Amino acid sequence: MDVDIIKHKKNGDRIQQKEVILVTGSSGLIGFSLIQKLAKNYRIVGLDRVGPPYPPLEAECVNFDITNEESIAMAMERIRYGYGNKIAAVIHLAAFYSFKTKENDLYNEINIEGTHKFLSQLRDFDVKQFIFSSTDLLYKPINRGQKIDENSPINASWGYPRSKILTEDVIKQYNQYFKTVILRVAGVYNEYGHSIPISNQIKRIYEKEPTSHFYSGNLNHGDAYVHLEDLLSAIIKTIEKQNELKDHIIINIGEPYSPSYKELQTKIGKLIYGKQWKTYKIPKWIAKIGAWGMNITGDSFIKPWMINRAGENYELDINRAKELLDWEPKNSLLETMPFIIKNLRANPAKWYTKNKL
Repeated sequence: MDVDIIKHKKNGDRIQQKEVILVTGSSGLIGFSLIQKLAKNYRIVGLDRVGPPYPPLEAECVNFDITNEESIAMAMERIRYGYGNKIAAVIHLAAFYSFKTKENDLYNEINIEGTHKFLSQLRDFDVKQFIFSSTDLLYKPINRGQKIDENSPINASWGYPRSKILTEDVIKQYNQYFKTVILRVAGVYNEYGHSIPISNQIKRIYEKEPTSHFYSGNLNHGDAYVHLEDLLSAIIKTIEKQNELKDHIIINIGEPYSPSYKELQTKIGKLIYGKQWKTYKIPKWIAKIGAWGMNITGDSFIKPWMINRAGENYELDINRAKELLDWEPKNSLLETMPFIIKNLRANPAKWYTKNKL
């Protein structure tokens, strides 16, 4: 009987000369793609919860429960046994995020306390750098034409960004053990969308939902975004420049131009139907009643608590990223939108599945 011979590596990972990097949330959109890029130059360990999806084959998958200190300790002992005590960088992407409710206990259990427990275990390792994926949504919204830099006021109005603020405070307590970098990241997207607000906005127009014609905020305001490839580049540059960066540095990562809600409506409408998509501003109290009614009869993406956030404006100053990381985005959401819509029209079922709609 013929047997296929598998060519095993002559040297195990532990004795390779490549430095070790840990990535939490390794099976997610960012973690999965990041590992594939980092694996060329580093030995990668992906940390994630038990069960599918899994990180790419370029990384060893070590399962753990970030809310359970014993589970974290066991995972880190496996890493010590397989890779030793020295870790070049830890990229902490694991987090809970949901638009279904304004507040959720998991923001505390996973994002804040989970990070605290994880950092406590990392103290026993020789870690050069800890990189945390935070959010630009923790900033106080601004008027159109202004810019948010890393010293701008903070004012989170719901659970997710509030948990990031508190997690940043936790991380600062551990700066005595290793260098820490906070990346305040804008909304991430790629050629399939993969951004919850953007994919839902496209869905409403594509399905000609009545709600696609109405908005309760300032139509000329918008959110900040960053293409997945640009974010990956920023993270990699953060690792490469770890010896040059100061302790506990905060860096904005996003596109310098934030398209307005009206611009996106117009762009999406023309790409799908070849014509202007009419959008009307309505009072918030009417929008809240409408959102309440839609959620009584079904599970609408638009929740009543979101109405107060409609029209908030975020425009990022990325000069620090340019200066310290030699980084600036190569993509823009408006220029990528034709590819997003092209993928939707080519295979709607696949697009909906990828965006979990």
